[in-house]
Amino acid sequence: MRSRLVGPVLVTTAALVLAGCGSAGSSSAAAKLSVKSAYMPQPVTDSLAAGYLVIENDGGRADELTSVTSDIAQDVTVHETTGQSMQEVTGLKVPADGELVLKSGGNHLMFENLKRKPKEGETVSLRLNFTKSRAITVEMPVKSATYQPTSGH
Repeated sequence: MRSRLVGPVLVTTAALVLAGCGSAGSSSAAAKLSVKSAYMPQPVTDSLAAGYLVIENDGGRADELTSVTSDIAQDVTVHETTGQSMQEVTGLKVPADGELVLKSGGNHLMFENLKRKPKEGETVSLRLNFTKSRAITVEMPVKSATYQPTSGH
């Protein structure tokens, strides 16, 4: 009698385990990050520039932008804007199934101690680093100092 129960019990247990894995897998899918609408207004000073972009997350798990590097600047810092004040932060959340928008007047990147002043029409390469996801390399076009995007920000 005991040997007759082992088969059905194993099949039932395996089905329950697989069902549990299936539902857990779909709700906790990894972050799926991509970048759009990246641009840098042509800097007006020789030492500082700002950068803006949108990081989309089509995955079911949040991530965090933790640092940025670029060959054009000694330092690239992440800034959060609250009300009228801006402050450097160690990271910004990229929500699950959402986006992190870096825009003029809001959260943004600061390129500090520029190695050279980029001009309109050039592109600047930068690397976005995250807590969980692989780094993303972005080619950021340099726009006019007065450029205002019509969408994406």
